[in-house]
Amino acid sequence: MDFLNPIKQNDPVLATGKLLIAEPFLHDTNFARSVVLLSEHTEQGTVGFILNRPTTLSLEDLLPELSNTNLNIYQGGPVQMDTLHMLHRLPELIGGHEISPGIYWGGSYDALTDAVKHNLCDPADLRLFIGYAGWNEGQLEKELKDGSWLVTDGNPNILFDTAIEETWKKAIFSLGKDFSYLANMPINPLLN
Repeated sequence: MDFLNPIKQNDPVLATGKLLIAEPFLHDTNFARSVVLLSEHTEQGTVGFILNRPTTLSLEDLLPELSNTNLNIYQGGPVQMDTLHMLHRLPELIGGHEISPGIYWGGSYDALTDAVKHNLCDPADLRLFIGYAGWNEGQLEKELKDGSWLVTDGNPNILFDTAIEETWKKAIFSLGKDFSYLANMPINPLLN
């Protein structure tokens, strides 16, 4: 691999429900070694959530009436850090919009509150995020051309069933054997 040239995929397609996987040497502190699920992609821009940025917050920190929960809060991105968003696989319980098979975005916060209070949902089926990642028209396409991101289909297993510290590597492995060597690349190849 030539470290001076970005990693390129053959014509990756950006769409709602796709995963963006940060290339191994992306140094942007907001996105280094991140995996982002795109929840909306239109001509006007893109919205997504970083799947592997835990915070020290829990749901009861934001909603004290929901104490004794096992629901951690993740940093969805650097935009509007005063907003709360949810990705889940509980449409029958809290609603939402399907963005990829088995992955839903949004829903009723009243239904979520009720489900948490009555212990009706498994924390493994729900991710809560403060903030989101956002790109203006054409911005993400430029980053793709620059080689900052690899793109693959959304996968509920990566979102809900993978340990946070393994998310980036598992997403890399989902690209297939031609990309698997990237999972073990050092953050800084000059220090290897």
